[in-house]
Amino acid sequence: MTVTAHESERVRWQNVRRHPDPHIRALVHDYQGYEQVTPCPTLERHMPQGAITVIINFGPNLRTLDPRDPEAPAFAPDAFVAGMSDSFAISESLGISRGLQLDFTPIGARLFFGVPMDTLFGRVADLADVLGAPGSRLVDQLRTMRSWEERFALVDETIAARFGEGRTVSPGVAWAWQRLNETHGRIDVRSLAAELNWSRKHLAAQFREQIGAPPKLVARLLRFRRAVRLLDRVPAGRWAEIAYCCGYYDQAHFIRDFRQFAGGTPTDYLARRLPGQFSIDGS
Repeated sequence: MTVTAHESERVRWQNVRRHPDPHIRALVHDYQGYEQVTPCPTLERHMPQGAITVIINFGPNLRTLDPRDPEAPAFAPDAFVAGMSDSFAISESLGISRGLQLDFTPIGARLFFGVPMDTLFGRVADLADVLGAPGSRLVDQLRTMRSWEERFALVDETIAARFGEGRTVSPGVAWAWQRLNETHGRIDVRSLAAELNWSRKHLAAQFREQIGAPPKLVARLLRFRRAVRLLDRVPAGRWAEIAYCCGYYDQAHFIRDFRQFAGGTPTDYLARRLPGQFSIDGS
């Protein structure tokens, strides 16, 4: 496990991360236990990066807000699933948040939940509605445990058991996802379809059902994910260099995707960030 922490007048937080068991690691990115304390309610912006996220609250429930519909009521279940999306999302904590985050690959989420992944696209859904009684039992068990080691071990066991229930993903979809992932979205979708001897329409339909979004959007999300990571390594302002490394046609396309997926420019994103992984909108 890796423990990181930060404390300032603005925020105090601690993250406990652990990789999943090696048998399931290819389908689950990581586990993260977190606790964050701020002096007042806080809004955090979460950007889509091609993963399906599960949040299980151990403290006051996070409220999720739809930035595309300010009039929509906030959603605050005990635990929820955030599907793949083409826009950022916003969560609100009331000064303290504590819980467990699981980040699945799209194929991992398909095998774990066993539902058509396009039914989760752009949605934040109650975990119990998606997973049924097993989801409620998992949340109850995790809340009674006293250590992150126990919780991570239970999550390993639960995920491995559901992966072993015989659900499958089309070999063609699995191969195309792997090619997109390992090239950070830089491979041409027409080439993927041609290598599979599929039409682009068929590839898009299979991706929507088994991955959650068409391959063109998945490629954009993977390029964006890499761009966000490079922001930590490349001096501020060198957007053209990042755009080139990530396969954007030009800086304008890079900025366009950043505005859609992050709700602002790279400069805006960096200005909102606190030390660590948090992007704060204010309150």
